[in-house]
Amino acid sequence: MGAAFAVLAVITLTLYSPVVHHPFIDYDDPDYVTQNPSVQSGLGWQFVKWSLATTTAGNWHPVTWLSHALDCQLFGLNAGGHHATSALLHAANGILLFLFLLNSTRAPGRSFLVAALFAVHPINVESVAWVAERKNVLCTFFFLLTLIRYCWYAGRPNVHRYLVVALLFIAGLASKPMAVTLPCVLILMDFWPLKRVHGFSEVAAKSDENKRRLSTLIVEKVPFFFLAAMSAVVTLIAQRTAGAMVTTENLPLNLRVGNALRADTLYLWKAMWPRGYAPFYPGDPLTGSQILVSFLILSAVTVFAYQQRVKRPYILFGWLWFLGTLVPVIGLIQVGGQAMADRYAYIPLIGIFVAIVWTVAEFLDSRAVGVGIRLPAVAFVILVFSVATWHQIGYWRSDYDLWHHASQVTKNNLIAEDGLGLALLGTLRYDEALLHFQNARRIRPTDPTSHLNIGIILQQKQNIQGAISEYETSISLTHEPVTLAIAYDNLGTIYQTTGDYSKARENFIHALKANPEETDALVKLGQLEAAQKSQEKNTN
Repeated sequence: MGAAFAVLAVITLTLYSPVVHHPFIDYDDPDYVTQNPSVQSGLGWQFVKWSLATTTAGNWHPVTWLSHALDCQLFGLNAGGHHATSALLHAANGILLFLFLLNSTRAPGRSFLVAALFAVHPINVESVAWVAERKNVLCTFFFLLTLIRYCWYAGRPNVHRYLVVALLFIAGLASKPMAVTLPCVLILMDFWPLKRVHGFSEVAAKSDENKRRLSTLIVEKVPFFFLAAMSAVVTLIAQRTAGAMVTTENLPLNLRVGNALRADTLYLWKAMWPRGYAPFYPGDPLTGSQILVSFLILSAVTVFAYQQRVKRPYILFGWLWFLGTLVPVIGLIQVGGQAMADRYAYIPLIGIFVAIVWTVAEFLDSRAVGVGIRLPAVAFVILVFSVATWHQIGYWRSDYDLWHHASQVTKNNLIAEDGLGLALLGTLRYDEALLHFQNARRIRPTDPTSHLNIGIILQQKQNIQGAISEYETSISLTHEPVTLAIAYDNLGTIYQTTGDYSKARENFIHALKANPEETDALVKLGQLEAAQKSQEKNTN
């Protein structure tokens, strides 16, 4: 098995080696690392207390904060070190997935192929190449460790082993609340591959001291469900506090259900067709026919999987794993404006890989297809996905490349237009940036970011009245402290330049109230008051 571990590690780390040369991305990375002084302070008792109490970035995930702080202590703000940690965790996850499937199924070839598909699939690039998504690879690390230890517990149940499983589960929840579905996955494992349920199939019906009634196995998971419920409550509070939750008035339940059905089918499509990935997918209006087709596809697969539950239980296992682990992020409780996200499929698609690999392997076994055909076919599939992943990793080499690609593969993508505009603005390409901010404003006239940045560009172009109008519009559309502070600060600068010191002072004060850390406004306010005192002294 050592050779299999080595091969998985070498393939994964070689494939993701370019990320160590990539910078941080100006999308969530500032919140998690580059503009987070608490994280940059490194590990220490004060930071540990902060990580346990904070809901910064709209989540409670102290283990993730500890991981980022450790990286800052080791690498500072050298992005390559942070990226290397994420790549190592992804490689570890591939090895853990192989171990989990090997321990539970005793099928080394199939287990290795599932782990290899997971390691090289391009839909997982977002989770690895984006430092802010450390929480995803870290949560999956503990998720898979929990499954491995559960197999150990199921072999000889006792309190000590149960507590080890529970502690690993808590670590997963403290990395990202995506782990809340793990208790349901444990019940799935009781059906297959562990076969702990009495009477589920002919195999499971055989006498075995580890077989249990389903009701007993569910009761066994009650503490896990309780932990998951606690995590869900804390997450909802954190998201509501951060203002990230979308109300049913803004997005009715029927639209959420329609989008959930559509998203499930699109994840399946993206698993099979490795193209068109983006860090943000806008919630485009869906037609009735799109929703109906999605519903029919999902229903047909569900019926088929259920029909195969005895003869081919791995199909039902993989399908329910996929559907179940997507539930927290499918949008029934909508957080943010995305219709779906590649990072959400990091754990769920494992179920699809299991179902496909086991089904194809059984088909080939039934027809006595030899290794001479199987190995080249497997190598070809891995190569195709690896090439797609290599290209996808390349888009994360800069903000410009990332958002330019996103704007090419999606339509009416507000986040991509704003991101591309900011990347161009950072290189002083004002005219090009202005076009993208205007596109963002067209897509959503109430977007405060586009109005703010259009104002910045107009101010640079000496279009003072236009800039004032855009800043004031941005202020009227947001409660976000940083955006407000920048808009007020820039308004203050304009009024100071035009000699309206009263309005300048008023706006600098508003900037400081919005964001007390806005040092630029503080300095300008001090300069303004000093200049006014000097002027009064000279007058007297």
